[in-house]
Amino acid sequence: MTESRRTPPVPPRSRAPRAPRIPDPPGHAELAALLDLAVAAARAGGVELVHRAGHATGIAFKSTATDPVSDADRAGEAAVVGLLSTERPEDGFLGEEGTDRAGSSGFRWVIDPLDGTVNYLYGIPHTAVSVACEQRSGESWHAVAGVVHDPARGETFTAALGQGACLNGRPLWVNDPVDPASALVATGFAYSSGARARQGAAAAALLPRVRDLRCGGSAALDLCWVAAGRCDAYYEDELGRWDWAAGALIAAEAGAVVTPLGNGVAAAGPALHAELTGLLAPFAAPFAAPFAAPPAAPA
Repeated sequence: MTESRRTPPVPPRSRAPRAPRIPDPPGHAELAALLDLAVAAARAGGVELVHRAGHATGIAFKSTATDPVSDADRAGEAAVVGLLSTERPEDGFLGEEGTDRAGSSGFRWVIDPLDGTVNYLYGIPHTAVSVACEQRSGESWHAVAGVVHDPARGETFTAALGQGACLNGRPLWVNDPVDPASALVATGFAYSSGARARQGAAAAALLPRVRDLRCGGSAALDLCWVAAGRCDAYYEDELGRWDWAAGALIAAEAGAVVTPLGNGVAAAGPALHAELTGLLAPFAAPFAAPFAAPPAAPA
């Protein structure tokens, strides 16, 4: 009797991990929809800030004792994330107050629910909700829509990639050209004492060479004020991505040159930018943010 031969079982093939989907650049209609959603989310966050203004609770501290967070920050982020999650459940999230979700759509939302927490706690009406929609491009992310909402002034700064920047629907453009000696320059300071010493030295070197310096306490608004011509430049070298993601797009769409500076950004009109960043380079934090030029705007 002939012995039958059995074919040995083939071990199951392991599946290669699925690469994240990289979506096509959004067209005009999709950009408009993303921007409208960002506006609605930022304003929802602003309602939470207005509701809690003057009686903040749940105050705690993050990186240092000068880096506070409150229930207003947390409630604002919950409002923004809740609205966005309902409308776009496959998108990712990166929020200052801990929201972190990878998503599967190739888009993510970068959120600062209260930029200017120290101002807010002191009753200074200079705070903002910042919401940016970023698109994956390889290993990088690039903002395609951005909103910075200032609930105290009722001002909403908006931009979509390749569509320009607006304030409450009015087009914005940076001041350019501006001579450095006439430039009003905004900046901000980090929370650690060591970083502040370095940043103070940078400010001391810059101050004799410009019109004046301003420190408003909100990176998002400072970038938008560059876009609106309320100051000529902004720089800060230690920031979180949520601080600048929306404001950098708004400034760039208003004609500013926006580039990395340490772990933050520098923004100014084209004529001023090169000289400003040259002056600041020796003082900048010795690391770079994951910042790159956005993809091409839709035709």
